[in-house]
Amino acid sequence: LRPLVGALLLLEGAAALSFLHHRYEELVQALFRVQSQCPYVTRIYSIGRSVEGRHLYVLEFSDYPGIHEPLEPEFKYVGNMHGNEVLGRELLLQLSEFLCEEYRRGNERITRLIQDTRIHIMPSMNPDGYEVAAKQGPDGNGYLTGRNNANGVDLNRNFPDLNTLMYYSREISGPNHHIPLPDNWKSQVEPETLAVIQWISSYNFVLSANLHGGAVVANYPYDKSQDQRFRSHRRTVNTPTPDDKLFQKLAKTYSYAHSWMHRGWNCGDYFADGITNGASWYSLSKGMQDFNYLYTNCFEITLELSCNKFPPEEDLERQWMANREALVAFIEEVHQGIKGMVSDENNNGIAGAVISVQGISHDITSGDMGDYFRLLLPGTYTVTASAEGYQPLTVTTTVGPAAPSLVHFQLKQEVVRKPAERKASGTRMNNKALQKKVVPRATRRGTQR
Repeated sequence: LRPLVGALLLLEGAAALSFLHHRYEELVQALFRVQSQCPYVTRIYSIGRSVEGRHLYVLEFSDYPGIHEPLEPEFKYVGNMHGNEVLGRELLLQLSEFLCEEYRRGNERITRLIQDTRIHIMPSMNPDGYEVAAKQGPDGNGYLTGRNNANGVDLNRNFPDLNTLMYYSREISGPNHHIPLPDNWKSQVEPETLAVIQWISSYNFVLSANLHGGAVVANYPYDKSQDQRFRSHRRTVNTPTPDDKLFQKLAKTYSYAHSWMHRGWNCGDYFADGITNGASWYSLSKGMQDFNYLYTNCFEITLELSCNKFPPEEDLERQWMANREALVAFIEEVHQGIKGMVSDENNNGIAGAVISVQGISHDITSGDMGDYFRLLLPGTYTVTASAEGYQPLTVTTTVGPAAPSLVHFQLKQEVVRKPAERKASGTRMNNKALQKKVVPRATRRGTQR
């Protein structure tokens, strides 16, 4: 019933919006127009520039723009990663105008969402590629025209390959989260990719989606198959994350709130419930959604939103109405699971504390202020918080289907042992460390994520 109730809340007073394709200058004007209309709950910032010097702008919605409030989760949408997949770009502009307008109108649902969530919207990650595609237009656009950035690189194949490191780390009981980057990673990525990596390293994002086109399905990690014997992207091997059931639920939230994604039959393909595991569809290496999950605290899915990569303007309004409720409902999913503060005995927040959930081999960490957010399905969980120099603390908590459960951890400092005891303990730890190896550094025709 929730999608239906939510949709009814949004129907009243939907603003009249301009359903047009926006070139770069027009996109910038649209963002600044929204900011001027809602100056107290929005902020525009750039995370960097494209190869050709265009800003990668982000529009933020928050009741305190530019400030992270403890226990308020960070959410992001990224569109137009492939320059010729343009619907996501236009939908995010529409969403920005819609959030502003409904906030001004006093829409209770939207007001609560902006007050309780810090929302970051990047309409275009690949503005250079878009300009190439836009010159062709909807009628003459080739399948790959404008897909890549100005250096001819597919940005969704350009992130450091942490999957291979993770699969190897799992075999030797190494880290299951925040996989370290290879030393030379900056020399291997494009300016747009570098900007995004630095962006997601600076904000403690909890949930995210990147918007694509060429199919209609909600795609969730892992994108890359664990079976390394098969290098072809055509190879399909279901490769679930430790949070597979949660990712399926997140994907279904979007697909069932969408007007037709959940039906399964779209663009000549069938996906049950309108969702798919990425590697089960086809294996993709160096993708953005896997990188988010393995390098940060962020759970990201990929939304394929239209059969036509560059739909004509007369189709944009229909697409907006089909996606509007889904876009809002997916943001609301950031408010589930558990959250809380990790602090010391003096109530100082502890940054970088590890939050482990028994039975799920993927940990997350607390942010700079000591607050953490762990997305979980309803159920009862045993959760442990640990930090260097402190005694770990374990609690059992129950997660409901609505608001997140509030679970705080106050850690006590470890007892300082006598030198003789420390020396003996250190010997045992060194022997244990020696047993661990150091992790080395290291489309099908139609849609390509």
